[in-house]
Order: sequence, then structure tokens, then C-alpha cells
Amino acid sequence: MKVDGVSALVTGGASGLGAATARRLAGTGAHVLIADVQEVLGEEMAAEVKGGFVQTDVTNSAQVEAAVVSAAEMGPLRVVVNCAGIGPPARTLNRDGSPVDLDFFEKIVGINLIGTFNVIRLAASVMASTEPLTDGLRGVIVNTASVAAYDGQVGQAAYSASKGGIVGMTLPVARDLAVVGIRVNTIAPGLMDTPLLAGLPEPARESLATQVLFPARLGRPDEYADLAFHLIENDYMNGETIRMDGGIRMGPK
Repeated sequence: MKVDGVSALVTGGASGLGAATARRLAGTGAHVLIADVQEVLGEEMAAEVKGGFVQTDVTNSAQVEAAVVSAAEMGPLRVVVNCAGIGPPARTLNRDGSPVDLDFFEKIVGINLIGTFNVIRLAASVMASTEPLTDGLRGVIVNTASVAAYDGQVGQAAYSASKGGIVGMTLPVARDLAVVGIRVNTIAPGLMDTPLLAGLPEPARESLATQVLFPARLGRPDEYADLAFHLIENDYMNGETIRMDGGIRMGPK
């Protein structure tokens, strides 16, 4: 599917993987709507890509609906890329043996997994009403999981559960939406050079990079954007989760 002239909704599009994807889509003619909780960065990114911005908490259905409506006003909504997410670590038991707060687990699963599904269900409802293209295609959804879905480390129970859920729902959602001509795929990135890792000291970042099989460096957001763009353009890609991680297999720590 060609993106020139279509509307694309990118959650988490104010920074990191989402920002790189927004630039990639806008650079090929898409009308991009940035949906993000970060108001200042979101407005700046929208101006950069000559698109729109709606401040959006992906767990808030009213805010997601507003973002979807705004995106559909910019052109036929045919692309959704879900990049919104958080990933702070916490062990199941604290150092004193007390249990981690359940609220912590629920928040990460709520944003990463439930938030992703919330966007999918609301956007798909609008995408389903667009005019079909070749083979009856109406739109494409790309989700963001993580290698932590497979190789979760110490302190990543909540994050791994949330990303594993995204992997697990990719095929059934693709099957659900096939009837209306919407393809669904997921990218599971490895160690990416995004704001999630930007706060680490340089020695720590270099140490992480050495764990990558080849090339021994952090992944670049534009590499994620290139893969997302391929999944959008390649009409025979559906129901798949693709690891994009330089061959890394994460150890316990």
C-alpha cells in the first residue's frame, strides 16, 4: 500500500521510534497525526512533519477517539503505528522482601498492552469504512513489542508481560480484521537508541551495545521506521511479529 495522500496515526509519535516513523511517513506524502501525552514535543513534531497533534493518553478512550477523528479529517485513515509505551523496571519482590506494588504492574500493562488494543479497536472501526484498495485492502496497523517479550530480564516482569501480550494478540487481531481488509503486524525491537535508554551513562550504553551480536551497537530509530514502512507497503505481510535486534538474546541481567 502506498502512503502518499493517506492519513497516518502514530501514537508515541513525539519522540523516539514514533518520531522517526512520523518523519518517514510524512517524507513519503502521508498526512501524519501525532498522538502523544507530551504536549510540547508533540506540537513541535507535528510542525516538523506538517501534520497534526492531539494530546493523547492511549488508555483514555475519549482521547483516542479524538485523535482518530482528527486523523481521519486529514485524509483517509489507512495507517496506524503504535509506539506509545513505558518500561520502568521493578522486581517482583523489593529488596526487603515486600511485594512490588500491583499498581506498578497494572500501569505498565495498561499503557503498553491495553492502550495498544484500545487504539487498534477504535482506529480499525474508522479504517473499516474507507474505500477498499487493491485486494480489498483498507489499512495497515503496526504495533511495537520488544525482545523482552521473549528474553525478559530481571525487573522486567511487567514490561515483558505487556510486550508479550502484544505479540500474542497480533495474529488473532489480524484474523479479526481480515474481514474488513486491515493488515496487522508487530515489530519487536531490541536495544534501541531512544529516550528510554538516553538517560543511562555512556559506559552503561556502551556495555549494552556489546551484547548485540552484530552490529555491536544500539539500534537507530530510523531503522525501526524503515521496517515499519516496509510492513505498510508490503501487502503480503500480515499477522507477523518480526524481531529487529541485531541478533541479541538478552541475559538475565
